[in-house]
Amino acid sequence: MFLIAFAESSFFPIPPDVLLIALCVGSVTRSYRFAAICTLGSLLGGCAGYAIGYYGYEWIGVVIVKAYHGEAVMAQIKQWYDQWGFWGNLTAAVTPIPYKVFTIASGAFHFSFGGFLLASLLGRSLRFFVVATLLYWWGPSIKSFIDRYFNGCAWAFMILLVAGFLVLKVLR
Repeated sequence: MFLIAFAESSFFPIPPDVLLIALCVGSVTRSYRFAAICTLGSLLGGCAGYAIGYYGYEWIGVVIVKAYHGEAVMAQIKQWYDQWGFWGNLTAAVTPIPYKVFTIASGAFHFSFGGFLLASLLGRSLRFFVVATLLYWWGPSIKSFIDRYFNGCAWAFMILLVAGFLVLKVLR
C-alpha cells in the first residue's frame, strides 16, 4: 500500500483508496495503521512529484502531465495558485482531482515547498483517516456508501472546510 500511495502521488493512475478500503474491511482493527502507511507513502510520493516538477518538468513532468491529458489542468492549477495558493494544494490533497498533477505543478510553479508539504499532510491524512474511521466504526456496511459517494463527499467536505476558514477570517 505504501508503494501504491507513493506512486499515485507522483505518476501512477490508481488511487490508494481502493486498497485502503479493502485492507480496512479485511482487518478493521488495523484501519488507522493502514491510513498512516497510506498517508506517509502519499506524502513522500508527493515530494517526488514536487521534485519532478521542480527539477525535471521539461524532461519528465511534461510526459506525465500529457499522459493524463492534464495540460488544461496545469493551466487551471497555475491560475488557482496565483489566486488561492495553499488552499489550491489543500483542495487537491483531499478531493479526487488527480493529485499527481498538483504535486508536479507545485514544483514546476515553484510553490513554497513548506506550504505544499503542510497542505499535503493535512489533506492526505484527512482523506485517508476519514476513510479508515468510517470503516473502523461501521465496517463493511459503509464500504458501498464510500464507493458510491466518495467524490461527492470529498467535494462537499472541502467546500465546508474552506467555508469554515472563510467564516473564521471574517470574524477576526
